[in-house]
Amino acid sequence: MTMTFQHNKMEATQVVAKDNYDQTINADGFYVRYGKRVLDLAIVLASLPIVIPVLLVCALANLLTRNPIFYTQLRLGQHGQIFRIWKLSTMHPNADKLLEDLLANDPERAREWQSTQKLKDDPRITRVGAFLRRTSIDEIPQLFNVLKGDMSLLGPRPMMLDQIELYGPTLDVYLSMKPGISGKWQVSERNDAHFRRRAQIDVEYASDLTLGTDLKLVLETIRTLIRSTGY
Repeated sequence: MTMTFQHNKMEATQVVAKDNYDQTINADGFYVRYGKRVLDLAIVLASLPIVIPVLLVCALANLLTRNPIFYTQLRLGQHGQIFRIWKLSTMHPNADKLLEDLLANDPERAREWQSTQKLKDDPRITRVGAFLRRTSIDEIPQLFNVLKGDMSLLGPRPMMLDQIELYGPTLDVYLSMKPGISGKWQVSERNDAHFRRRAQIDVEYASDLTLGTDLKLVLETIRTLIRSTGY
C-alpha cells in the first residue's frame, strides 16, 4: 500500500506492506469523539500554572549551558496528518551527525537502535538533558500540541516518518488515534519494548479506549513520573 502524507508544501510518500489485519476495536465511541478532548483540555488548562514556571526554569537551564532551548520534529499524526512536535532540547546541537557516526561504527548500538529506536547510553544527551529525560520534563512543550489538537494527553507515541515500515501491519490502528504524550506503552514497557511490541500495545489501548482506561493511565503516568524511569 502506498501512502502519501502532506504537510503544507511538503509531501512524503512511504510504501507500507500491510498484512491482513482483523482486530476488532471495542472503544467507547462517545468518549472517543467528545469526552477524550474534554479530558485533555481540562487537565492541560488546570496544569498550566504549574508547568509554565517549570518550563521557563528548564528553558533557562538550556540557555545557560549554551544548548538549544527547544527541539522540534515532524511526526505522523491522526489520519496521516503530519504535525510538528515540540520538546525541550536534551541533545547537543550536532545530535543527528553524532547518531549517524555512532550507528555506522558501533554494531551493538546499531542493533539496539534498530530494535527500540532508543539508546540507553546515548552520548548525544547533555547533562541537563539527562535530567529532563529522566523526569520526562522534556515532554512539557507537547501540552501545547495537545491544546492545538495535534495530540492527546494519552495515546500512542507520535511516530517519526521514517519509522512507518518498522511499525508493522497495524498502522491503521495508529492512524485512527491522536498520538499521546503518555499512554499504555509509556507506563508499562516504556524502555524495554521492541518497536513492533510498541505497535501491539497501541492496538491493546485502542481496543479498550474508555474514560475508565484513560483515568487509570493518568494515575499510572503520575506514578511513572515519580519513579523517573525515562531516558
